[in-house]
Amino acid sequence: MNPAVGTAAALAGRGHDIAWAGPADLVRRMAGPDAHPGVRAAIEEFGPDVVIADQQTVAGGLIAESLGLTWVTSATTSAELVDPLAGMPKVAAWLDGLLDALRGRIAGGRGTADPRMSPHGVLVYTTRALLGPIELPDHVWLVGPSLTGRPAASDFPWQWLEGAEHVVLLVSLGTADADASAPFLNAAVQGLSGKADVRAVAVDTAGRVTGTASNILLRPHVPQLSLLSRVDAVVCHAGHNTVCEALWHGVPPVVAPIRDDQPIVAGQVTDAGAGVRLRFGRADARRIADAVDTVLDEASGHREAARAVGRSFRAAGGSRAAADRLESLLPHVAPGRHGRNRVGADPAGRSGHHPKPA
Repeated sequence: MNPAVGTAAALAGRGHDIAWAGPADLVRRMAGPDAHPGVRAAIEEFGPDVVIADQQTVAGGLIAESLGLTWVTSATTSAELVDPLAGMPKVAAWLDGLLDALRGRIAGGRGTADPRMSPHGVLVYTTRALLGPIELPDHVWLVGPSLTGRPAASDFPWQWLEGAEHVVLLVSLGTADADASAPFLNAAVQGLSGKADVRAVAVDTAGRVTGTASNILLRPHVPQLSLLSRVDAVVCHAGHNTVCEALWHGVPPVVAPIRDDQPIVAGQVTDAGAGVRLRFGRADARRIADAVDTVLDEASGHREAARAVGRSFRAAGGSRAAADRLESLLPHVAPGRHGRNRVGADPAGRSGHHPKPA
């Protein structure tokens, strides 16, 4: 949801009204307490000029197309652009069958477009510097990461990072794989513990780390965007958001993909020369520590490659470029001009304000 929050904030800053749909607890935490879940009812009530539907939550695209509305895909990972099921035709056919059945249940069978790739436009929050030279149709827009302030706890001990010269690391494996990531997280903490020149912040959302040292700070949550401006390297699971946020700051990642799109994103990182990849199941303390040493070594070229990707991200425009693309679909509003046109972002219920930056 994070990239869409940035895009919504940019649109709201230009005078557009934004509505949200999705899991109630998440949407209300990010977009405010007045947001109401329920995709069809929300779209019909709000009457958006454009629906922005997350690529992984297909109801938005299915409903928008069935109602004859303009809709745009928000691709929060670039994995679908490389056709990840090309080598598995039976799996692809099975998934197509599921989507067709869902179209029948919630959209009356109306529509023919793939709800993951709108023919009106696809916002992809990356650039060629990371994605690589794959062929893309003209309606796929590489806008770069869309970053904005987000809710965060105010009790992070920033003073812990201050003091003598040291390398600062962030170790984060996301929240969805907390149980599976426990052995890797413990190995990372073990490999980095006791290093006099290292201070590492490890995100332990489920309290799975069993031992630590004075140079390791364990936190259940961290203000990641703020922290990334202070770190020298990141150890992560190759989640698209974490990778792009790290590279935006010119920070090289050590990536250990677990599942889903993560192996594809990890491959993009190594192809760009911006980081080191580990096998998640075989990454012990020594391998993790060695990988961190490698990405930090200027001679390896990883840090400069990460900075180059970051420069391409900032040049792409991010949320501003995404807002321009969306406004281009409104014939009565020139891109970048203020207006009161209503633009629904995966909408649901009326939420007449955009997410406030933390």
